[in-house]
Amino acid sequence: MAALAYNLGKREINHYFSVRSAKVLALVAVLLLAACHLASRRYRGNDSCEYLLSSGRFLGEKVWQPHSCMMHKYKISEAKNCLVDKHIAFIGDSRIRQLFYSFVKIINPQFKEEGNKHENIPFEDKTASVKVDFLWHPEVNGSMKQCIKVWTEDSIAKPHVIVAGAATWSIKIHNGSSEALSQYKMNITSIAPLLEKLAKTSDVYWVLQDPVYEDLLSENRKMITNEKIDAYNEAAVSILNSSTRNSKSNVKMFSVSKLIAQETIMESLDGLHLPESSRETSAMILMNVYCNKILKPVDGSCCQPRPPLTLIQKLAACFFTSCIIGYLIFYIIHRNAHRKNKPCTDLESGEEKKNIINTPVSSLEILLQSFCKLGLIMAYFYMCDRANLFMKENKFYTHSSFFIPIIYILVLGVFYNENTKETKVLNREQTDEWKGWMQLVILIYHISGASTFLPVYMHIRVLVAAYLFQTGYGHFSYFWIKGDFGIHRVCQVLFRLNFLVVVLCIVMDRPYQFYYFVPLVTVWFMVIYVTLALWPQIIQKKANGNCFWHFGLLLKLGFLLLFICFLAYSQVVFHGMLFAFIYLALQKRQILSEGKGEPLFSNKISNFLLFISVVSFLTYSIWASSCKNKAECNELHPSVSVVQILAFILIRNIPGYARSVYSSFFAWFGKISLELFICQYHIWLAADTRGILVLIPGNPMLNIIVSTFIFVCVAHEISQITNDLAQIIIPKDNSSLLKRLACIAAFFCGLLILSSIQDKSKH
Repeated sequence: MAALAYNLGKREINHYFSVRSAKVLALVAVLLLAACHLASRRYRGNDSCEYLLSSGRFLGEKVWQPHSCMMHKYKISEAKNCLVDKHIAFIGDSRIRQLFYSFVKIINPQFKEEGNKHENIPFEDKTASVKVDFLWHPEVNGSMKQCIKVWTEDSIAKPHVIVAGAATWSIKIHNGSSEALSQYKMNITSIAPLLEKLAKTSDVYWVLQDPVYEDLLSENRKMITNEKIDAYNEAAVSILNSSTRNSKSNVKMFSVSKLIAQETIMESLDGLHLPESSRETSAMILMNVYCNKILKPVDGSCCQPRPPLTLIQKLAACFFTSCIIGYLIFYIIHRNAHRKNKPCTDLESGEEKKNIINTPVSSLEILLQSFCKLGLIMAYFYMCDRANLFMKENKFYTHSSFFIPIIYILVLGVFYNENTKETKVLNREQTDEWKGWMQLVILIYHISGASTFLPVYMHIRVLVAAYLFQTGYGHFSYFWIKGDFGIHRVCQVLFRLNFLVVVLCIVMDRPYQFYYFVPLVTVWFMVIYVTLALWPQIIQKKANGNCFWHFGLLLKLGFLLLFICFLAYSQVVFHGMLFAFIYLALQKRQILSEGKGEPLFSNKISNFLLFISVVSFLTYSIWASSCKNKAECNELHPSVSVVQILAFILIRNIPGYARSVYSSFFAWFGKISLELFICQYHIWLAADTRGILVLIPGNPMLNIIVSTFIFVCVAHEISQITNDLAQIIIPKDNSSLLKRLACIAAFFCGLLILSSIQDKSKH
């Protein structure tokens, strides 16, 4: 009864909401979101540097997330490379001195905070010719003005970056009097034109005063209140922003430290100076502001302009635009022809006469329609990860962000289950289910940033190995049973594997190896094909007549294993091929019981193997979870991961009831697993998987739901487009296929030539 209700409910849902309607809804969502983001950029500005300097939030205890963009964590070598032959000057009080120390420690972590605090502090790294100076000027007065004025003279070398700020000393010395605030306004008014003049040739930042923790302040600092600090900040912002009459001030306000301090000032030792972690965050923000536009780190989208279109990208845009225009013309002509041949009404009987026959859709129409859809999808890819239209955020790992979605999809996977059409080991529904849940786990692993958690990382490596195992099993089984070594089969598989990746390499300006999984699977497919296609070709039909051929095939596989080990590649694909051979041999000799509800072997053997499999599975899981050294675990992984894979296969297939059902939820995702894996790079994650795409800012949960919905719809549509194009571009006729292959080879030669021209022009 429950099963009947479930089926009826599913039919009712499918009647009103199909995959097609989901895609239409996704398209509407993309258009609305794009319009909203365009309007927001136009209204609030398109400068991510302003967001970096003025807004953000803490994702965790020490992880700062700027609004709308990603912040790169600079290493020592990167910082030196960016600041080579540069001079940076910090001018101000003890708080600016703290910022100076944190900035210098990015370049040289061994630099010590020592010496007289109330005097100038120099730093120089001779290997990179970097100079960073702290100039002690605790008040905005004539002394600070004279220091800045010297740099405005043409004969004096100016610092490349100037970071200035002061106020708390003025409040303290003058006991928070209103006269001191008036004098501060006068002094900063006289300094503002000098800073503006310097800002034309140097990067000038005015650091607004951070709040204090009044309960911790000593008696001689009690007059430094947050109310006074706000008044001084308002004066600085008002005067510096109005220093130019007809244009925006070139002096940038460093106000983000206020937000950082609001969250961390309680950890201060004296109520005035920030804890070290907060200072490090402010210093890293400064480094991002200056260096991102120079080094252009992938995971540092703040302050980076949109990359210019390459020649290949421009040609791709022209091609897709031509396809869209061509399809629209074709559609209009076809529609007009359809109207002319509309059924006419018989005047005598009053009935319609059908005078046309539904003509089949032409290959040209399918081709234009497919490239039209693909062009629109690629435009979305570009908008998400290259055009800076949508926002990006850094990843931040928590156990809940990984395990809660895992539990959620597990419940859905168990709930949506159906009977399999066949009960063979690793039948099609089961392999689709396997690929589906593995792909969903990998997606959650990527978006949650779980690579920093070693036990999760080791288990994900097993899933990648399981994909390769399936590659070996699936392709070996096909070639062994069918014996189809024709070029058409090879081209079909290679096209389906590589089509999307090749298009993304062109549109997103990325190398082929960047999408590492597809090249990996492609290489192993070719290894399997060559191994079985080389003389002597041994297939199931030939081997059935003579057991000698089985020995010959094992010998072939043995040589392949030696080849793999010699090149230090993963042996998982070999194990997949060997498993397929052993399974098919046992199946042919009717040793296995694959009937519905029957255990795979006799009860004793099945129970024994099931026990061994469960123990092996748990043993590997415990070992991976307790792994402490990433390098050592990676070294052992290729040899031991196959144990857990084989254990899972036996657990899933030995009991007859487990082999007779599958999760339709996981299997649906398994059919588009390749597209999901590739598409996540740019339209679910961001910055080439380093960050997260933000379509709806301020609401992480809603953002994940909407972006995931669009992402899955796009992946499903690309899967259909690839299948449609494969039928047209890869003909069954060998002579036509060879001509197409020659054209494809010429296309790639032209692409390589254009790519080399681009590289030369860049350098």
